[in-house]
Amino acid sequence: MSTIDMEQAVADPFAALAEVFAGRRALVLEDDPALAEHVSDRLLRAGFEAVDCVDAGEQALSAGASHAYDVLILDRLTKGLDGLETLKRLRTSAGPSSDAPALMLTALTGERQRVEGLMGGADDYLSKPVGDEELLARVAAQLRRVARRAKPANADLTNGPFRLSPGARTLKLLVDGTERLIDLSPLEFAIVSELMTARGQPVTKTMLWDRCWVEWTFLPDNFVNIIDARISALRRRLKDQALELGEDLHPLIVSARSQSLIFRDLDAA
Repeated sequence: MSTIDMEQAVADPFAALAEVFAGRRALVLEDDPALAEHVSDRLLRAGFEAVDCVDAGEQALSAGASHAYDVLILDRLTKGLDGLETLKRLRTSAGPSSDAPALMLTALTGERQRVEGLMGGADDYLSKPVGDEELLARVAAQLRRVARRAKPANADLTNGPFRLSPGARTLKLLVDGTERLIDLSPLEFAIVSELMTARGQPVTKTMLWDRCWVEWTFLPDNFVNIIDARISALRRRLKDQALELGEDLHPLIVSARSQSLIFRDLDAA
């Protein structure tokens, strides 16, 4: 892939999610018809094969018992069974969707409620309203996690001349047949790990904050500025230690749309 082609691919990485979403089926539990229609339409346009929308927990249980869904998107405040109780029952059932990744999409956004959701079986917790970019990136992240379950834990990840070792928490660069350690702080390694694991797919800044700034128990108003400053410094740090890649491939971390980041897919370069 030429530099121009790579830049075009990076310019709209969400278009590449069509391949990730192809053949996928989603279940949406949402009692707001307009929101359910919007989520369904966005998933279908992004590449999902089918999206089933229901407005009550009992209907979600019935659907989950009948179909194998690739992802569940559940509101907490629904008539009859609420989304959390619905998920708990799906998780303990023997149905084909009992193990499907679940994202809570809800107006209940307090820390206690978020913990309840995650402890109750949700894999991710999103606050209403959520942007299309955030929703698609988070759904893609859950599908990636399912794919990784079949691989050995802490398996090394390669990207071009880079080798990321989650177990050893190291990033190495292969130069002239010799691997050289890239010096990164724990936070920098966490950021690089999240971005490289996405394999060229977008990671939103909110996702990065949730997974890398783990000592924070809330989302500050200036979190984007904090992330941008760290990413800017990390780009310079990676360039200084990987000059052999040449100017065309730097920065290694590039922006995607308004609020997402990508570590370049060097295997495609």
